[in-house]
Amino acid sequence: MEHNGISAQAEVAKRIDDLRVLLEHGLAEGVGVGHSLGVRVRTLEVGRTVWTLQPSPAAANAMFTVHGGVIATLMDTAMGSAVYTSLPADLFYTTLELKVNFVRSVNLDAAALECVGRTVHVGRRTATAEAQVTNSAGKLVAHGSCTCLLTAAA
Repeated sequence: MEHNGISAQAEVAKRIDDLRVLLEHGLAEGVGVGHSLGVRVRTLEVGRTVWTLQPSPAAANAMFTVHGGVIATLMDTAMGSAVYTSLPADLFYTTLELKVNFVRSVNLDAAALECVGRTVHVGRRTATAEAQVTNSAGKLVAHGSCTCLLTAAA
């Protein structure tokens, strides 16, 4: 299938490359959750992304463990980017709803967490995705889902 003379496969590859460049630019310029919270991309594939979070004092809550909002941000990033990698170039997304279940706490000096985000459904107007966060021992830390609104580029 072609769209404006570009194969769908080439369009998706370009979208993933553009996202990777944007993320690297944000890190270099000190902008975004990658810089401020230590959220880093490991894998970008169509409908699946893997992100990591290195716990640090910047992520602390009042109990000196990783704040649930930081873990939710990691999950939102993984799920949203999984949706983004599944969309044609003329569509964008925004998170409408985010649901997170926390299973265990994470110490600030713990090894990096891994979050895998996957699309569940990508339709014409909405998309859904799910994510799981695991610790370095492979134990579940949190899991959840999101609904995204799909919109045309302005």
